[in-house]
Amino acid sequence: MQTYLSAALDIGGTKIAGALVDAHGRLVVRVARPTPADKDGATVMRAVAGVVAELAAAPEWDRVAAVGIGSAGPVDASAGTVSPVNIPGWRDFPLVAAVRTLVGERPVVLVGDGVAMTAAEHWQGAARGHANALCLVVSTGVGGGLVLNGRLHPGPTGNAGHIGHISVDLDGDPCPCGARGCVERIASGPNIARRALANGWRPGPDGDTSAAAVAASAHTGDPLAIRSFERAAQALAAGIAATATLVEIDIAVIGGGVAGAGDLLFTPLRSALRDYATLSFVADLRVVPAQMGTDAGVVGAAAAAQQSRLDAFVPVP
Repeated sequence: MQTYLSAALDIGGTKIAGALVDAHGRLVVRVARPTPADKDGATVMRAVAGVVAELAAAPEWDRVAAVGIGSAGPVDASAGTVSPVNIPGWRDFPLVAAVRTLVGERPVVLVGDGVAMTAAEHWQGAARGHANALCLVVSTGVGGGLVLNGRLHPGPTGNAGHIGHISVDLDGDPCPCGARGCVERIASGPNIARRALANGWRPGPDGDTSAAAVAASAHTGDPLAIRSFERAAQALAAGIAATATLVEIDIAVIGGGVAGAGDLLFTPLRSALRDYATLSFVADLRVVPAQMGTDAGVVGAAAAAQQSRLDAFVPVP
C-alpha cells in the first residue's frame, strides 16, 4: 500500500526550498531556488510557484495529502497571510490562498519558520521524545516555537513561542517591534556584532563585522568579543527561564547561525540559566544544540501539515 506524503515549502529571504516528505521525515524529493533579489511580491510568488511546479512534476506528487508552509514572519496563520521582514514586497500577502491555487484540493497549513524548526526538532531532532520543549532559531533574528503535551503548539496565528520578543531588559534599547530590551535586540547575530563594535571591538584586516567575525575573535581570547556573546547568552537564558516557568518545558533546543559558535554561546548560557531557572520544577531544564540543520524548515512544515491532517480526522467530543 502506498503511503501518503506531505509537500513542504520553506520560504525565506535567501532561498525558497520545497520537498516531498514521507511519514518518517525522509525527503523523497527536494528542490530549491534563490529568493529573487528584488524581493518584489509578484516575482517572489512566481519563484514559489516554480518550486511547487517542480514538486508537482515528480511521480510521487499523486501521494501528497497535505501541504505545509514554513515562512519567515510575521505570519498570521488564522488569516493565511505573511509579512516577512526580509521580503518587503509581501505585506499581509495571502500566501495560503495563492498556494491553494497551485495544489488543488489539498489542505494547506501555514506556520512561522521558528514553529517549523520546532516541529522538525520534535519529530526527528534534539527534542524528540520530549513532551514539552522550546526550540529557538538564533540568527539574524530570534524566533522560536513550543511543543506542549507532546504536540506542536503554534497558537491561533502561528506565532506561539516567539521568544525573541520577550523583554528581558525593561530599560533596554528600543526594538524594531516597538518594545524595549527584547531578547532579539540583545542576542541576534547583528546585535551581538553591534554591541561588540559599540564597546570597542575592531574587526580584522578583512573588515568583517558579522557575528561570525566576533565569534572568531572571541575564540582567540578577545575580551570584548567574549563579553558580547556572554551578554547574548544571558538574554537567551532569561527568556528561556521565563518560558519554562510559564509552561514547564524540560528542554530548550537552539539552532541558527549564532548557535554555530558552540561552547562560546552554550557555556555562558547554561551558567546564566542556573541563575534564572531556580524553581524546583525548572531546575533540571536542559539546553542543547539543534540537530536538523538546513532541512529543519521543510521537515517542520511537513510535520505541521501531517499534524493538521490527522487533527481533521479526530472527532470532536
